[in-house]
Amino acid sequence: MILFLALCFVALAIAGASALVIFWPLALVHMRDRHPELSAALGPNAFFQLRAWKWLLLARYRGVPDRNLTGLAAPARVSLLTIIVGLVLAWLLWLVSYWMGA
Repeated sequence: MILFLALCFVALAIAGASALVIFWPLALVHMRDRHPELSAALGPNAFFQLRAWKWLLLARYRGVPDRNLTGLAAPARVSLLTIIVGLVLAWLLWLVSYWMGA
């Protein structure tokens, strides 16, 4: 049962990855078009950079007075948090099952 729940958390992380693939590029394109200084600060190919993900996780987009950017970046942040939480919980349940000898 524990490994099944761990697998469910992996599925949750996959769902978060699907949402991230949708919303994060939209937010990056919006920044490129409307806020070039912010896009330059995140660097080229920001989709895969840890610095850009840290910017997203810390919700630094709230400092930009653009409701459209907030509307695109907030779901991307939630999906990134979903990926992290799902994988951490799956890993913890796997450790519990390993310690229990299941």
